[in-house]
Amino acid sequence: METTIKHKKDAPKKAKASIVTVSDTRTLKNDKSGALIKKLLEKEGHEIVGRIVVKDHQYEIRSDVMKLAKDSDVIILNGGTGISKRDVTIEAVRPFFEKELPGFSTLFTLLSAQEIGSAAMLSRATAGIIKNTAVFCIPGSPNAVSLAVKKLIIPEMGHIMNHVILK
Repeated sequence: METTIKHKKDAPKKAKASIVTVSDTRTLKNDKSGALIKKLLEKEGHEIVGRIVVKDHQYEIRSDVMKLAKDSDVIILNGGTGISKRDVTIEAVRPFFEKELPGFSTLFTLLSAQEIGSAAMLSRATAGIIKNTAVFCIPGSPNAVSLAVKKLIIPEMGHIMNHVILK
């Protein structure tokens, strides 16, 4: 515990973040979840260096994430993490994880179950590292976004950057 506290204390306080909304129906104008992520990150002093909406298409998602990874410390993808045939966010990015963070999925599912019950098992939220960039894939609902960003991503962003991005 003492080491974790020290790591968090010494961690960067500001990150360059990109937001990717995966949807066939949303645009930047009506993207409530992407706007919420932006608001939550900016409130904590993080810089938004990219915000896009991409169709539920594996290769488009992959291409955009790889481009954004060049200038981002953190990328948060929202949408496309469920179990329908159109949900391909995980399949698009997981093959590029140099390291996966399985604890993120576990904690997200646990916290989600406390809010929505057994339906939490339908989410495939995940996280990993691509090219020294922390990549989080979360559901697209505003409630899921709020939970993931407030309770998991923001509290650990600097800690992750301290271990992976700056080393």
